[in-house]
Formats: sequence, C-alpha cells, structure tokens
Amino acid sequence: VAEKPAEPATEPAEPATEKPATEPAAEEPAAEKPATEPATEPAAEEPAAEKPAESAEPVAGGPEAADGEAPPQGPPAPDNASRTGGAGGNESPAEGEAEAEQTPPPAKPALTLARVKAGAPGLTAAYKAATTALKKNDLTGTRAKVHLVLDRSASMRPYYKDGSAQALAEQTLALAAHLDPEATVRVTFFSTDVDGTAELTLTEHENKIDEVHAALGRMGRTSYHAAVDAVLAHHEKTSPGDPVLVIFQTDGAPDAKTPATQALTDAAKNHPTVFFSFVAFGEHDNKAFDYLRKLKTGNASFFHAGPTPRELTDKELYEGVLADWRP
Repeated sequence: VAEKPAEPATEPAEPATEKPATEPAAEEPAAEKPATEPATEPAAEEPAAEKPAESAEPVAGGPEAADGEAPPQGPPAPDNASRTGGAGGNESPAEGEAEAEQTPPPAKPALTLARVKAGAPGLTAAYKAATTALKKNDLTGTRAKVHLVLDRSASMRPYYKDGSAQALAEQTLALAAHLDPEATVRVTFFSTDVDGTAELTLTEHENKIDEVHAALGRMGRTSYHAAVDAVLAHHEKTSPGDPVLVIFQTDGAPDAKTPATQALTDAAKNHPTVFFSFVAFGEHDNKAFDYLRKLKTGNASFFHAGPTPRELTDKELYEGVLADWRP
C-alpha cells in the first residue's frame, strides 16, 4: 500500500500514451486514480513516511541490538567482546564479574593486631613475630585450634619458677590469635597422668599458668601417652575434624616409650588433622631427646628450645614450632 502512491505519481502519462486504444477501460481507472488519490494522498503520505522508518529499524538492528537479542550481530557485540576478551556478548561481562566476586579474599589472621592490642597489649610483640613466621611458612590465614601441653615432671620445677612455662603459654596464645577466631588455648598439664587443665584467652592469661600449676600439687613422672590421649579426647568432643596444632612442651623423653609411640601412631591414623609440635626445654646434648629426634610418626616435629628458653626470641620460637606444620 505504501508503494502504490509512488507509482501513479511517476507514471501518469504512460497509461494515456501507450494504451489509449486497447485499454479504454483501464484508462479510466488510471485517470480516476490520479484524480482521487491526490485528494487522499496528504493523509496517506504521513503513515507512508512512518512505515518506511519502522520497517527500516529491524534492518538497521536498532531494537534487536538494544534488547540484546542478537548481540553478536549488533553494534554492542564488539564493545562487549573488548571488555571480556572474547565474543561472549552481553552475558560474558556478567560471568566475568561473577568470577571476580568468587575470588577468595587475601588471607588474613583470625584477629587483627588492633584487636590484640585492645584485649592483650602485652602480646603485641609476640603477635607481630607470629605474623612474620606464618608468612614465611606460607601459613597466613590458616585456621586451627591450638592446644598447649605442659610437662609437670619433677625436673620441670626450675622452668615454672623462672617463668619459662608462663612465657611459652603467652607465645602460644599470641599465635592462636592468628589461627583461631576465638583466640583460646586449651592447656593440659601432665606428669604421671593428666594433672589438670586450663584455658587461656586474651582477657585471662596473665600469671594463669603459674597459678594453676601451684594448685595442682605434687609433680610426677613423664607420661606422654596420657597427655596425647587427653588432647585427642578433648578435640574429638569439641572440634572433630578441625586442624589442631598441639605445642607439646617437655624436658625429657617419655618414661614409657612404647605407649608414647603407640599413642602418637594411633593419632596419626585416626586423627590426621592433629599435629604435635614438640618443644624441648633442656641441654642440647641431652640424650633423652633422641627419642623425639628419631620419632617418625608423620604427625610430629621436634624443636629444641635449649636450657634457657626464655632467652629465645618470639621469632625463633615460632619458626621452630611452625617449620613442619602444614595443615
């Protein structure tokens, strides 16, 4: 309908000159058309002008490109492809953004330095040293429960008197602030058997070891297996399957080596997420530590803190404790 008005306008003379004799009847309609159509043409011309514009839009790809129905063929496709590095169309940027959102955040400690300063300012230096040691061993952001085992055999008496046991507990707590959002250290005191337990937190740790130790009474022998079994029982009940770092302090070999080895071997088999980092207090040439040096259970390491452990820097202690731990 839009094309017919254009034909009469360009061929008014053809029906009159070429076919006057043979098509008289056709001549009259031809004459009528220019007579009647010009009268109605003004109204018909406006929609005729609009229809070509409407029919031209799909050809130009206007609405389809805007709606994103055919992005690879429309103009937006090159822009989208350049943003995503491929021909993904309008969907690729969304997919790329989703992947970017799923990228894990940088590894961070469980508690910030500011939190430690506010709750336990005395642990600030140890916390900073733990930051360095964890980073060196690619352990920044690691999460684990922390357990401290303290030897209460009779030969340990000097290390409680000079504050070495208390100092180790505070260093352990500063490390726990990196690993455990609760920043809580379970402490097990052992000698011939398990003598007692305690918990250290940022708000309750000062002199805690000395106070608990003094209340436990007589010091006994050195039964590793009793402490190992107590640690496993506690974490089986409170955090089964979670990584656990056990800082196991002692000043000698176990009195009963076979039960100790069996306990550690069973732990490696049945509790593979629990790791025992042994810290020895005593002379470097003490043959008693040969047991720990030769221990091959796969879930334990040995660090000799020496006869004066309080003289060790925080950094030295952490590097020794973390050297072989890979949860």
